[in-house]
Amino acid sequence: MSEYKVLYQIKTLEKMILRKFLNSNNMEMPRCSLSPTQMQIIEYMLEHIDEDIYQRDLEEVLNLRRATVSGVLQTMEKNHLINRVTNSQDTRIKKIMLNEDTKNIFMSNKDKLEQMEKQVIDNISENELKVFSKVIEKMKANIDKI
Repeated sequence: MSEYKVLYQIKTLEKMILRKFLNSNNMEMPRCSLSPTQMQIIEYMLEHIDEDIYQRDLEEVLNLRRATVSGVLQTMEKNHLINRVTNSQDTRIKKIMLNEDTKNIFMSNKDKLEQMEKQVIDNISENELKVFSKVIEKMKANIDKI
């Protein structure tokens, strides 16, 4: 296999990180274990706490498909992390609201994620990280052109 199979390398790295992150969480209490997508959703909602947030907003911001976001939100609702409230002007859409203890669960997971990030970039110079970031941005731009 060629050492430049970029898509394979990216997918392998993603799986390794996800596996380690989920294993570092308390799996006996699934409500305390958040997926990276759930973390992104909660972080976005906390950053926009004073705004009404709907599924379509999350689809756009996270660059995810409708079905993906819908599935993640269903899981979050089932685990009592969020509530969906029907919009008074349009009953077809529902506002997404965080539950009371979701922020605490998020903060616990965020600390673990930050610790993992430090471990992942250990022994990688600042210059190497800048190059990596530039390459990733160029790849994203190339994908947007397709």
